[in-house]
Amino acid sequence: MANLESESSFFPQTSSRLPDDTVFFSIFPDASLSASGSEPSAALQSLHLQIIDFLSPFTSPYIWQHEPFFLSISLSPSASCPCTDTPIPHLHGKLKYGDNLEDEWFAVFLLFRISAAFPSTSIRAWDTDGEFLLIEAAFHLPRWLNPETSRNRVFVRGGDLHVVPRSRLPDPSLLASLRFLLERGGSESRASDPVQTALKNRVSGYPDRAWRSMHRVRVRVPVSVAHVLRHEPFLISLAVEGFYDRDVDSMKHAAKMEKFLNSREEEHVLVNVKMSRAMYAQLVQQKFQAPSCYPMPSVSDREAYSEAEIGMKIACGMEMMYQERKKEGEDGRGSGWSKYKENLEKSGYFEGLLAGSKEYKRLMENAEEYYQKSSSVSRTREIMSAPVRRIDEILALPYSEDDFKGQEVAVSDSDSWLYDGEDELNSVLQERQKEMEFYNEKKERKQKGKGKEEGGSSSDANVNNFDLGDISKSMEQFIQKVSSYKGAELPQNRDFKEVNLDVDRFMKDIESMLGGQEQDEDESDGSEGSSMDMDFEDESEGEDPNDDEKEAFMESYSGAMNEELKNSTLDKSFEHVNQHSSKQNGESSKTTEEKEDDDDEFTPIDADFNLVKNLLESYSSQQGLPGPASNLLGLMGLQLPKDSNDK
Repeated sequence: MANLESESSFFPQTSSRLPDDTVFFSIFPDASLSASGSEPSAALQSLHLQIIDFLSPFTSPYIWQHEPFFLSISLSPSASCPCTDTPIPHLHGKLKYGDNLEDEWFAVFLLFRISAAFPSTSIRAWDTDGEFLLIEAAFHLPRWLNPETSRNRVFVRGGDLHVVPRSRLPDPSLLASLRFLLERGGSESRASDPVQTALKNRVSGYPDRAWRSMHRVRVRVPVSVAHVLRHEPFLISLAVEGFYDRDVDSMKHAAKMEKFLNSREEEHVLVNVKMSRAMYAQLVQQKFQAPSCYPMPSVSDREAYSEAEIGMKIACGMEMMYQERKKEGEDGRGSGWSKYKENLEKSGYFEGLLAGSKEYKRLMENAEEYYQKSSSVSRTREIMSAPVRRIDEILALPYSEDDFKGQEVAVSDSDSWLYDGEDELNSVLQERQKEMEFYNEKKERKQKGKGKEEGGSSSDANVNNFDLGDISKSMEQFIQKVSSYKGAELPQNRDFKEVNLDVDRFMKDIESMLGGQEQDEDESDGSEGSSMDMDFEDESEGEDPNDDEKEAFMESYSGAMNEELKNSTLDKSFEHVNQHSSKQNGESSKTTEEKEDDDDEFTPIDADFNLVKNLLESYSSQQGLPGPASNLLGLMGLQLPKDSNDK
């Protein structure tokens, strides 16, 4: 059976890149792996109708942000179908969720419910981030599973997430993975319980959570807009989209309001409009000046003005959407039974039978029955993809402001959620923090167990055997390592050679670069090599007449700098060479004169000692919890022992 609509309109053919803010899904029945001919067509028809009936109670009260949840039949591979390049008959669909993530996770909930209700199916779901279901359970996945190794491995089956193991299929094709799930019954591929729990927690509360995300607001709109929304309430999503995505060209239509505001005297009526919270936020949080042709009440009446302002945005969005779709030629062509029948003929559904023959009539009756049963869900999608003709049909019906008078219009729902999202955000962040802490604790326990096996179980032995010099050596290697385009890379192997820095040679190189500016241009051009290439050991013993002047300048500069630093507290924030060495040698006291002499002289700083000291203080302040010091040292392959109780 051909699709309910042309596949070319289902997935874009102009680019291989998936559209943003869109989730894709495919449902593969087990029967499709072995069936052939007309059998998969009939089986998919039956499955499609069963799924439509099953989902109806969940989706009927919900208004989608851009387009409804929809499934289409695919019998053969197509460039327009990114599901598979293998001829596996299946159902597929896509859902653009835009700024409303609620749509994406509601769709995921529906897919899990479908898999539980139809256990002989395997379902895939992905978006521009790839296998986003794995991202949700990232802290609980096996280490080998990553974006490169997850291709054709991740499925929803029997209400659970399944990952085809690498030990069974190192590089699986889609067909091989589906057959593995069918033959093994999913027992070997079911993801671990923590993974299942993470995903189940994410979709818990649906469908009630999705229904609660609907927001009802009382607005004042032109009677023509109210008439359209009364017949097709879901068109509010297109009106909000037209307003939110407006540009300079579409604004010209709003300035005229030719379709939905015939004159300034047209009656405006109060109605209650249902939309998603995301739509309401898109309307409220954008400032928009009413067109000069659009009548607005006085600002002094706050309640009436607020109702009219939101209604004005809806009316302008409806106008811009209608005119832009009409200009693009989206007048309803290509929808309905005629287009569906045309797709049947192109797909070879009638198998070359003569029109009017007995077999042809039987196939036609089956197609009509299937279309009538499935059109209930496809109708909404058809209207949203080409709304111009439907709007014209509605406005052609008789209507007046009297149709909306005398009706009680409920007050708007509270929009406190729009301003009180901090608690919900903090709750989500705390949940993520708990996951990270659990993951780090589990990783730390593994490292401890490994350390006990390799070096014994005594923590005192670890303390005694730990070399603090490794910290400074690893940090020095990290700083000296050349980073790639991927960023800084931590040292993996700490068996490196000692750094040997020739200080005299380094200072001479610096002086040479500074002094090179005083050379005449002719001399520098005639030299055979730069001063950086010379061997200073072999220089002539002749003295530069400017040496005394340079030395005097350096002494004067150094003295002035030391004097400035001595008057600040910066000097006291570091450990100096003589300070920690005297402590290590057991010197416990100094005379007043000795201390004054030390203060007068700005002694050099021991960089390694200060680095180790500060890292240890940072690690100790973590009190055993994850933190920057332990994370950095852990990535370098260093694990500090716990503080002993007697210190």
